[in-house]
Amino acid sequence: MNEKAYKTMSKIGGWNIAMGVVTMVVGLAVGVGAIITGAKLLRDKSNITF
Repeated sequence: MNEKAYKTMSKIGGWNIAMGVVTMVVGLAVGVGAIITGAKLLRDKSNITF
């Protein structure tokens, strides 16, 4: 019984680490995209006429 629980915990722990890495990569990519888009908007704001 204890061996089954140990194996299950090992699998769950591995999945948690993998999902953490994926979340960090996606978050980093979104952050970089937001910075680039914001910089482009600030650069082009002088071209807007009302």
